[in-house]
Amino acid sequence: MAPSRADPDELLRAIESEKQNADAGHLKIFFGYAAGVGKTYAMLEAAHEVKRQGVDVVAGYVEPHARPQTSALLEGLEVLPVRKFAQSGIELSEFDVNAALVRHPQLILVDELAHTNAEGCHNKKRYQDVQELLRAGIDVYTTVNVQHIESLCDMVAAITGVTVRERIPDSVFDSASQVELVDIEPQELIARFREGKVYNETQSKRALTNFFSVENLTALREIALRRCADRINRISEAAKDRGDYYTDEHILVCLSSSPTNPKIIRTAARMAQAFHGSFTALFVETPDFPEMGAENRARLRENIHLAERLGASIETSCGEDVAFQIAEFARLSGVSKIVIGRYNARRKKPFGAPTLTEKLIAYAPNLNVYIIPDKPVEGYRDKKPKKPRGRFLPADLLKSLGILAAATLIGFAFYALGFGEANIITIYILGVLLTAVLTSMGVYSIVSSAVSVLVFNFFFADPRFTLNAYGTGYPATFLITFLAALISGNLAMRIKEQAKLSAQTAFRTKVMLDTNQALQRANGQDEIISVTANQLKKLLDRDVVFYPVQNGALASPLFFPRAEGEGSGCLSENENAVAAWVFQNNKRAGATTDTLSSAKCLYLAVRIGKNVYGVAGVVMGAAPLEASENSILLSILGECAMALENEQIASEREQAAVLAKNEQLRADLLRSISHDLRTPLTSISGNAGVLLASENAIPPEKRRQLYTDIYDDSLWLIDLVENLLAVTRIENGSMDLQLQPELMDEVIAEALLHVDRKSAEHHITVISSDELVLARMDAQLIVQVVVNLVNNAVKYTPPGSHITVSTHAEGGSIITEIADDGPGIPDEAKKRIFDMFYTAGAKIVDSRRSLGLGLALCRSIVNAHDGEITVADNVPHGTVFRFTLPVEEVSLHE
Repeated sequence: MAPSRADPDELLRAIESEKQNADAGHLKIFFGYAAGVGKTYAMLEAAHEVKRQGVDVVAGYVEPHARPQTSALLEGLEVLPVRKFAQSGIELSEFDVNAALVRHPQLILVDELAHTNAEGCHNKKRYQDVQELLRAGIDVYTTVNVQHIESLCDMVAAITGVTVRERIPDSVFDSASQVELVDIEPQELIARFREGKVYNETQSKRALTNFFSVENLTALREIALRRCADRINRISEAAKDRGDYYTDEHILVCLSSSPTNPKIIRTAARMAQAFHGSFTALFVETPDFPEMGAENRARLRENIHLAERLGASIETSCGEDVAFQIAEFARLSGVSKIVIGRYNARRKKPFGAPTLTEKLIAYAPNLNVYIIPDKPVEGYRDKKPKKPRGRFLPADLLKSLGILAAATLIGFAFYALGFGEANIITIYILGVLLTAVLTSMGVYSIVSSAVSVLVFNFFFADPRFTLNAYGTGYPATFLITFLAALISGNLAMRIKEQAKLSAQTAFRTKVMLDTNQALQRANGQDEIISVTANQLKKLLDRDVVFYPVQNGALASPLFFPRAEGEGSGCLSENENAVAAWVFQNNKRAGATTDTLSSAKCLYLAVRIGKNVYGVAGVVMGAAPLEASENSILLSILGECAMALENEQIASEREQAAVLAKNEQLRADLLRSISHDLRTPLTSISGNAGVLLASENAIPPEKRRQLYTDIYDDSLWLIDLVENLLAVTRIENGSMDLQLQPELMDEVIAEALLHVDRKSAEHHITVISSDELVLARMDAQLIVQVVVNLVNNAVKYTPPGSHITVSTHAEGGSIITEIADDGPGIPDEAKKRIFDMFYTAGAKIVDSRRSLGLGLALCRSIVNAHDGEITVADNVPHGTVFRFTLPVEEVSLHE
């Protein structure tokens, strides 16, 4: 027997196969109005035709129904092996979707689209297998009959008396790329049936004789033709060039646990299709919902899933008055038509309460209410569930007796003050109200009502201290008092129940609001995921697992237990494979679904449209999610998807800004190089050309000047390239600093040997420290810093200016200053003077015939030495560049 859970290896292979095929496949349905019209035969003939055209065709699963002609057409086609399952002592053969995904043909044949798979298969329904093949980019040929379409099964059952259990959603049929109607005359189909060509001999022909009648087949044929025509109309209308396809029509159907509710839902779905309107299914949660039985809860979930398959948007509302909640939702949501069953439109008793339809008309007279014929199902009674009996608690009994005693004492006080009996009666009514509010069971208020009447009669009605009453009006007074107390108590109990329901609604609303606010404040993917998971834990009181998406694939799961230290079985390899399937297919799967239902968690895609930003898993356990919980769960995941999308957009925007900045830097570099290198290169080439053309005719002084200019321009180019390479190495972190103790005075002396030759026109003074100061440095780089700073002072001060280079120790640092008495630097330029490529015009610092790299290089070198470089004014005029280096302590041992 095949394993009851999904094979992770096969799933992962299937997922990898899907990754390689981004384009979805095309579905062609061979459509018939009854069994035996020749759908499978037509499908096989079409398969042979496309195979002759060179298409890779594989038969995934074909049901020949023991017909020789059909079996003969399988010859020449590759047939995939089926999976075997033992169920109820019978061996079943099922289509192997994982093998088909691994084989990945261009076209695959999958018969019986509406088939229900055996327990243990990858999906519950075969149409879900087909959807996986389509998402993997594989074209599919399949077959289906009209009675298997979800919205038409009730209509077919009414005609033939046969209700089919295997159905497909209308959306599967409508989304097919092609639908080919396989049609023969009813009389010819009846002849085939009588000849045994439709069903084999082991099947009961007598049971199907009524089905294969001319009247039935003619009606089914008409339904099939109309369904095909409807599909063509929708395709043609969708092809029109217009904006929104839907009109203002909004169809609302009410969800319930009634067995007849599926028929109402299907009818509403057909109406939504016919009117081209939106479709909503509403469930009203009443205070009686917690006491609903397990069977009714299961039926309600099935009805909700049916509405989802038919394209409905599921909504929930809370309240005791169902009709009022429906009317209010319809008013706020713009509903134009409400669909209900006839069973809810008739009174159960001649003088009973108004029906749901009557209340709806009263609350919303402008709404169109459509009543669909249905009939009660045998064994099902539409009645409120019995509430579980509470326990008699001593505390409640003491509260009731205390309130009654207090009311009696107040009654004695009123009697002594001369108040009338009417005032005393109100005290007891108030006591009943308090009893109803403060106790846990309604029986306390009922008993309190009766006892209050007796106590009032005993203590305050004449004759007092007896249960007799002289006044003729006392019986009526007692009866009215009892009824008033009883009604007041019941109203108080109902208000308390409504308060509980309102508290639940408020809690869910608060969770949604808190989630929205927390997600707005969250920074980064991890914080967004943490907020979402914690809010889901608070809402559902279940363990949560979250799979983030990183680099286009699911990352390792994050587990959020309800209590610290809890373990979880939802982190197994099998569970990871289910989450991966959800990520690839953008659909829910796992527990309580029809896909990979053996999983322990319900997995949902955190998505916006086709973009999936993660997969959230909720540990189901024994109790599935209720309708209201599922609705809020989807809302929270929607908020999470929006936050993750915004985070991704912000990250992409930041990356784009960095790229733009880098592009700008590259553009600045190219522009500066093309502009600033042109002048020295032109000067070099021009001077060299003059010398080559007329060297002997040029006077020696002029010739020497040309040589000097060529030499100066060449040195400038060499310094420029060295600065550019040094900045690049330091910024990329690729420069290896050779740090060792060095005397700062020796470094300065070495640097002054390499400064610009024009320094001879200035007065350069070196002021050394009184003591020997050592710094840990790369001497060659610090020499470059001093050279650049002195050259800047030489360039931007007039000849004859004074330049002072001084060093001194201060604290744990050695401070080196290069000061001049030139024109100085404007304050607005000081903020950016060390930025790369900053020139700020042509009159300040190192911008003259420069790329703006000299000071940027100085800052990079000093920062690499854990120092700091600054610029300030030199009083009374001029500029001071100051940089620091850490002092190196050296121990001398004699």
